[in-house]
Amino acid sequence: MFRRREPVPFAFVAEADRFRSNVTPPPRQRASRAQLLGHSLITLTVVGGLAGALLFGLPSLQQDGSGPGRVHQSEAAHR
Repeated sequence: MFRRREPVPFAFVAEADRFRSNVTPPPRQRASRAQLLGHSLITLTVVGGLAGALLFGLPSLQQDGSGPGRVHQSEAAHR
């Protein structure tokens, strides 16, 4: 296949991966104690909510052996 030798528009995009900037970004500021405390409280709240939902949801996920054909022990004692 014949290739063109003429420059293509936006050729600088192809060369962008070779370009290195001499400008360094400013250093990141450290989070303050209040911000760290806020992040940790949010994390603890989310984890506590998930754990609580799991604890309250587990009894409803367990399969009971009592079906329509089975009789509970308390009902059997009254007969």
